[in-house]
Amino acid sequence: MNRIYSAALAVALVTIPFTSHAADAPQREPYGVALEGFAYPYPVHLLPVANDGEQLSMAYMDVAPAQPNGRTVVLLHGRNFPSSYWAPVIKMLTDSGYRVVVPDQIGFGKSSKPVGELHFDNLARNTIALLDHLKIDKADIVAHSLGGMLGVRIARAYPDRVAHLVLTAPIGLEDYRLYVPPTPTEKIVESEDKLTADGYRKQLQTNYAIKLPPDAITPFIDARFNIKGSPDYPRWLRAFVSSGQMIYREPVAHEIPLITEPTLFIMGADDHNAPGRPNAPEALRAKMGQNAELAKAFAVKMPNARAEVIADTGHLVFLEAPEKYKELVLGFLGH
Repeated sequence: MNRIYSAALAVALVTIPFTSHAADAPQREPYGVALEGFAYPYPVHLLPVANDGEQLSMAYMDVAPAQPNGRTVVLLHGRNFPSSYWAPVIKMLTDSGYRVVVPDQIGFGKSSKPVGELHFDNLARNTIALLDHLKIDKADIVAHSLGGMLGVRIARAYPDRVAHLVLTAPIGLEDYRLYVPPTPTEKIVESEDKLTADGYRKQLQTNYAIKLPPDAITPFIDARFNIKGSPDYPRWLRAFVSSGQMIYREPVAHEIPLITEPTLFIMGADDHNAPGRPNAPEALRAKMGQNAELAKAFAVKMPNARAEVIADTGHLVFLEAPEKYKELVLGFLGH
């Protein structure tokens, strides 16, 4: 049955405008540092923000439903994905009456790549500034991967602005500093710069246990590696590495039990993603990334939370198990 879903999803993904086919046009002009040339499924707007004295632009999509229910969902993307990958979820939510706001966080996608370091507190402030700009007092947050860490920070810092929190395969359920020694930024830059497109594909498939056809992963490879030909690629690479250091240096695991808003963890049973695992001592690596179990343990400690684990599913839960994901998210937001 999962193979049938995956085949159907592959067809659907090809027809959604967020895809860009690197294999079809290998000689084309490279993407810009803000993913100029890479199509998004809805119009992209820009909001000026200032982070640590640096003037930046935050890109976002704001998608209205045909029949509004008066509520708004904010989607928070992961580290390795442009926010365009939310396209099926945007449609799912707008079909159900939700206004959907989809930012690219500073340092990602079509937003500015700062010279300064990335910090979750700044990203949280930027997201709230976007809600203020759009005159949205309260929203439901649906987050994925690194976006889950940001969702936790927003829920803790701005509890009055969050109605429900959905953490989809979040990272940060453990403090990676307990396992991985600190790694100099220059070493990570060098390592990331040497990575090839094929190597990145293998990395995604290994780290994320993705249950999707290869063609469905191509847009993510494309979004990253067609920037390499851009003169601004070094700045993009610095921002990407900074996001990895942010994950390591600014854990949120200790804050998760303190969240009071209704929270739903949706986990892929096969998702054992743990950033930095290759740099951990071999004896500790197996202890990392027990994400489904960690989510269940957190949910028990929290005043208003539950964890759902989807069998035979990896890190890209909403693409790999779309029907189950729809059932869980819409059922949770409806209460």
